[in-house]
Amino acid sequence: MTDANPQPASNAPAEKADLDEFLGAPATRVWWRRPTFIVGAIVAVIALLLLSRCFAGEAEGGFATQKVRRGDLTVTVSATGNLQPTNQVEVGSEQSGLVTQVFVDNNDRVTRGQPLARLDTSRLQDEIVRAQAALASAQAQVATAQASAAQAQANLARQEEVSRLSGGRVPSATELDAARAENRRAVAGIRSAEAQVAQARAQVSSAQTNLSKATIYSPVTGVVLSRQIDPGQTVAASFNAPVLFIIAEDLSAMKLEVRVDEADVGEVNDGQRATFAVDAYPGRTFPATVTRVDVGANASGSTSSSASGASSGTGQVVAYTAELSVANADLQLRPGMTATADIVTTERRNVLLVPNAALRFSPDQAAAGGSSRGGVTSVLVPRGPRGMRRGGRGEREVTIGRGSRQTVYVLGEDGNPRAIQVVVGESNGSVTEIVQGELTEGMEVITARLAPGQVQPKNNERGEGRQGRRSRDGGGDAAGDRAAPAEAPAPRDAPGNEQAPATAPARNEGAAKADAPARPAASGPGGERARLRDMTPEQRRAHFENLSPEERAQLRERRQQMRERRGGGEGAEPRNGE
Repeated sequence: MTDANPQPASNAPAEKADLDEFLGAPATRVWWRRPTFIVGAIVAVIALLLLSRCFAGEAEGGFATQKVRRGDLTVTVSATGNLQPTNQVEVGSEQSGLVTQVFVDNNDRVTRGQPLARLDTSRLQDEIVRAQAALASAQAQVATAQASAAQAQANLARQEEVSRLSGGRVPSATELDAARAENRRAVAGIRSAEAQVAQARAQVSSAQTNLSKATIYSPVTGVVLSRQIDPGQTVAASFNAPVLFIIAEDLSAMKLEVRVDEADVGEVNDGQRATFAVDAYPGRTFPATVTRVDVGANASGSTSSSASGASSGTGQVVAYTAELSVANADLQLRPGMTATADIVTTERRNVLLVPNAALRFSPDQAAAGGSSRGGVTSVLVPRGPRGMRRGGRGEREVTIGRGSRQTVYVLGEDGNPRAIQVVVGESNGSVTEIVQGELTEGMEVITARLAPGQVQPKNNERGEGRQGRRSRDGGGDAAGDRAAPAEAPAPRDAPGNEQAPATAPARNEGAAKADAPARPAASGPGGERARLRDMTPEQRRAHFENLSPEERAQLRERRQQMRERRGGGEGAEPRNGE
């Protein structure tokens, strides 16, 4: 019977061998799989590799260099934050009630004392009427008390006159004392009535004040940034007055509050100039000046996660708030915009500069990296992940700190690297200042080893690169120091820089499992062989990886049974001379 999906004749033996090996059946030993042929092929490959190494040896040993130059060096500290008005006022209401009128809207310009909104005043007006009535009653009581006091005073005067004329015989002393007490009570009644009048006047004044607070006025001259009420809403004032309007006093001068990392805060001081950019205007920068650096820290929590996705711990990210003054005469900047600022901490004029790649270069590691990328070992031993192959271009881990002693290499007269000791100064992550050493302007320092066949890259005459963020040791951006130098990139086909072919994309475990077919129900070896024949090698591999330990044990048992049926057990040789 003709197979519904016939396989190409050239691939049939290989697929049959793969399936037989997977199912435990003895493989048919074809001529090109005999031991003598395999050994001969290995010897031939080794001979070809050794021969190619001999011819390629003359091409190796080149170095990428860059000239030492003089120039200006600028070191900056990067920080992010938000633009804010210099004076922003939140306007609320001390009174509760129904909003009847709103006079302004967002973006409206207002002046100090201008009405913004008004609440319902009917209840407040009633309170004023009640307070005024209480005041009138208190004033009447004062008049009554004054009349009573006048009568008591006249009665006391009459009795004292009678006592004087009678020689003290009449009235009696008791009656005279009672008249005096009555007079004092009348005077006290006047004072009490007058106090009630003052209290009533205060109530009237309070009611009038509450009535005036029913109209909300602007406390400053500025622009309305936010209006949070509409007519018909009810304002419920409590201990915290509700915010009804947000007004910025002056937007022609703003401030930028940024968070400076604790590793960089020691370099940031008042008066330093800075530039910042916002997403609203790509490619444009705005000037600013540092006006304040807070002494207190702002700590925020950060949770790190493990590779499995589980939380592994919580740390504190410490930063300090710095305030920058910003001129906004054209009013293009708006409050709340996110800005990235570069604060200039150090400027050097006409100093000797070398690329950071020269400080990372080491001829010993370059030689070791070059030898590890060629020869028989590079072909027969699989390489590790691309991100783990460090030092292949002669790079070494260095700490570029101010005042530290470093080593750079120049080409000697014999063509070999010659070490020169230098003392470095400031660094911006791309180039570093040389403050002491035998380097002079125009000398060429080695930045990397060239791969076989690679051409010396064109020197970057300026070599300034980007203005990097200072690292903890004052040397420059850590990521920039660790990255391979951009001035001497290795070619795609250079040893040690191979990339996966476009036709063979990397497959992770999840993708392999997704491509693997569903595990079929238990069936005989013939049915399983038929299913596996239609699979690609990747699908067969994924199918085998998805088997449980019990299923793998069953597969081994079937393999043993097949060998025993063919008459020879595990150590049996293939029959029919296969």
